[in-house]
Amino acid sequence: MGGFALLLIPQWDRLPVWLMVSCIVLAIWRWLAQLGRLRLPGKWSRSGLMAVLVAVYIATVQGRFTVETASSFFVLAVGLKWLETRTVRDFYVLLFILVYLATVNFLFHQEIHWTVINLTGVLVLFVGLQVLNAPGIPGAVRSGWKRLGLMFVKTLPVVVLLFVFFPRMAPLWSVPLVSGEARTGISDSMTPGDISNLAQSDERAFRVTFGDEIPAYRDRYWRGLFLDTLDGETWRQSRGDGFRRPGRVSVDGGVGELQPNEYDVLLEPTDQTWAFALEGSVAVSDNVEKNENGLFRFDRPADSAVRYRMGLAPQAAETGAALGNARQYLQLPANGNPRARELARSLREQASGPQELALNILSRFREQQYFYTLRPPQMPENGIDALLFDSKRGFCAHYAGAMTFLLRAADIPARVVVGYQGGEPGADNAYLIVRQYDAHAWVEAWIPGQGWTRFDPTAAIAPERIESGLRQAMQEEGSFLENNWTSPQRYGDMAMIQWASLQLDKINYQWQRWVVGYQGQSQMDLMSRLPGGFSLRELGYVTAAVIGGALLFAGLFTALRGRSFSGRDAFSRVLGRWHSICEAAGVPVRDGETPSRQAQRLAQAQPAVASSAMTFARLVNRHYYAGSSGAPGAGKSGPGAREELGRMKRLLGTLNKQVKRSKSSTGRE
Repeated sequence: MGGFALLLIPQWDRLPVWLMVSCIVLAIWRWLAQLGRLRLPGKWSRSGLMAVLVAVYIATVQGRFTVETASSFFVLAVGLKWLETRTVRDFYVLLFILVYLATVNFLFHQEIHWTVINLTGVLVLFVGLQVLNAPGIPGAVRSGWKRLGLMFVKTLPVVVLLFVFFPRMAPLWSVPLVSGEARTGISDSMTPGDISNLAQSDERAFRVTFGDEIPAYRDRYWRGLFLDTLDGETWRQSRGDGFRRPGRVSVDGGVGELQPNEYDVLLEPTDQTWAFALEGSVAVSDNVEKNENGLFRFDRPADSAVRYRMGLAPQAAETGAALGNARQYLQLPANGNPRARELARSLREQASGPQELALNILSRFREQQYFYTLRPPQMPENGIDALLFDSKRGFCAHYAGAMTFLLRAADIPARVVVGYQGGEPGADNAYLIVRQYDAHAWVEAWIPGQGWTRFDPTAAIAPERIESGLRQAMQEEGSFLENNWTSPQRYGDMAMIQWASLQLDKINYQWQRWVVGYQGQSQMDLMSRLPGGFSLRELGYVTAAVIGGALLFAGLFTALRGRSFSGRDAFSRVLGRWHSICEAAGVPVRDGETPSRQAQRLAQAQPAVASSAMTFARLVNRHYYAGSSGAPGAGKSGPGAREELGRMKRLLGTLNKQVKRSKSSTGRE
């Protein structure tokens, strides 16, 4: 029951409430039946209950088949299995099913705290297995934990060695997942208000480790995708990334030691193909590639944490980018927002060129009473007009969309860029943590002779957002994570909470990089740092040597332990000699036979040794069943025991001579 409860914890955020409650009720039902307070349902009652729960499940799923629905059905089957446990065999089956449930949990969570919970659940199940095999032993649970702990300590070094040296193969959670789980993060469409809602989430988007100094906050623009089509009030991509073959993106992008101009990104699952990178970046790892728009993409959706490496190239490399289809970046709806269109024409007449016009728009945002807020008003029809001339209150998505509209209305190619801006230092300033509330939208306009150039209206309206982050920008308004009371980031002025949060994140970060993400490239990189370096073939030899050495050590340890045990117990050696004498006399030793019965059979086979054999049997019984403690099996110790041991040895000597004399006389006859 305890193991089942622990293994349900990682499922809580995916299971429907009714299913979680059903599993708990079914397990409690079985527990009460064990106590004799309820009866287990019969065959037909179980079938009816199963039919009802499966029907509810089918109605909830509504024809969707994803890895989440499959795992939830598996959990339902486990819950129903509790009502079928009547024999020991049923409990064995349930135990192995629960161990498999722990494996299924790793499809969704690989963080270290979930790993500890899963491991604890499995250990509890193993203790239950020991109790199941010997239910009547007093203190079985305590001795089970002790035995399991000793086994864990003994096997842990071997497990670590095999993990490091065994050639890495894709684990279970690298199979393709068809997932219907909603991910928090940016999408390929943007309606005013979308990013402001995202700004209330403290979930991690990605972490970044730099080979050199971390860039200044104002330079941390993480480009993700372009939105170039305005559909009413919503900006969208004119075309997606196209068909992607089934499979999973390579999660291993580690390619040696970080160079000064490189940075590593550990991206949280997004179920999307886009990768985030600073301007002027080039791909270093082979699990990410640059497309024709200068953005970076995976060859498959990132449905698990992905590590990739980028390099920083000179900014001049971006200025040579081609404009492409100019009409694509000038598209606007045929009607709507007439005042904004008129403003664009006016600005165009006053400006000497595209760059001056864009700067004039930023000056308007900077000089007039525009406000940056996480509580924007509901935008009516012609929302861009309402923002520019009436409410003058909005978030980055509002202003980026409005500026792109103005530029296009003035015949300047422009597009909305969606990504993240900023990032907070992790523990010891060793890396950056970019969270969902760092989501940001800005503008890129085509400037002849310069190419695509960034213009950020948020920097003109609320420069503290670009210089210091969202927390500082929203400090006066008090809207930063206002609905997220459990977030440590909400309490930025409490040093202890921030320290604990960063230390936990550091542990998880290293776990993700060096344990979960320890695959082919990372392993070969580590092996190359060892003296002499290792190829894949040599790695196989090392693995075989580790396994062989571990087995040899275990065998020697067991043999020596058995030898030392028999060496500590002199009476066991005496019994062994007694068995040898019986075998030599043609009286085979039978399992479970008492010394007295064995002496009787020896006396029947060799009457000459009857007296000595029965005396020896009485001494053995006296030693083991009438010990100094008075309890059966306690044995004796001290001078009396040594005297008794000596008498047994003398009797065995006499018995041995008598058996040999009897055999020789029989041979002469």
